[in-house]
Amino acid sequence: MDRVETLCDKLKEQIAEQATIDELLLTVQMLQSELQHLKSTDDISSKANAVAINIPSNYDENENPAEDKIYHVLDLDESEIEAELEEMKKIAETKNSLSLNNKRRFNFDPVEDIPTLSHQKYNPETAKQELNEAMADEGSDSLNDKLRESKKELSDTLKDAPIKDLKKAIGINDRFLYINELFKGDEVMYERSVKTINGFSIYPEAEYWIRRELKVKLGWDDQNQTVKQFDQLVKRRFSIT
Repeated sequence: MDRVETLCDKLKEQIAEQATIDELLLTVQMLQSELQHLKSTDDISSKANAVAINIPSNYDENENPAEDKIYHVLDLDESEIEAELEEMKKIAETKNSLSLNNKRRFNFDPVEDIPTLSHQKYNPETAKQELNEAMADEGSDSLNDKLRESKKELSDTLKDAPIKDLKKAIGINDRFLYINELFKGDEVMYERSVKTINGFSIYPEAEYWIRRELKVKLGWDDQNQTVKQFDQLVKRRFSIT
């Protein structure tokens, strides 16, 4: 208990001298450690005293007088306690220094400096204005240009896509266009010609027949847009073979 009293006195002195929290904490930790040590020693003594001892019948108390009992007195050296406190203080300062260096690696406070919704005030007018400015920066024709480019790419892809049946590939509008402009309104000639072209196995055969039976006899102009469109359909019909 002498060591406990010494540490308590030390703690009182530090409080009176307004020592730092770290110094007080070190002394408290040493006091706690000493109390735990005394508690464990006391528990061992209690267990030892609970053991039954058989005393011989011929035991004589006069042979073991009380004066001969040996007491172990704890020899305390206050300088050793001071040195121990100083050592623990240095260790604590080293840990605090390492912790501070690690914290300084951040250029900002990771908790306070991150903007959250609670830090921001939503203003509908401001948001609308920012959206309009962003759209203006992109350009008024930017979206339309992108849509036109996408439409053109899709059109080019479909334009070159192969077809299996020439008759099914020609839509209703194109059918009337071909009949009126290419076949002079003769629907029977149109149907017979499309069926004949579908029956060829390779494009050169179809091309030769179209030139001889249609372009020459009906006077088709290769520069005519409708003729070019019909020729493109024929090419797509034989692009899968």
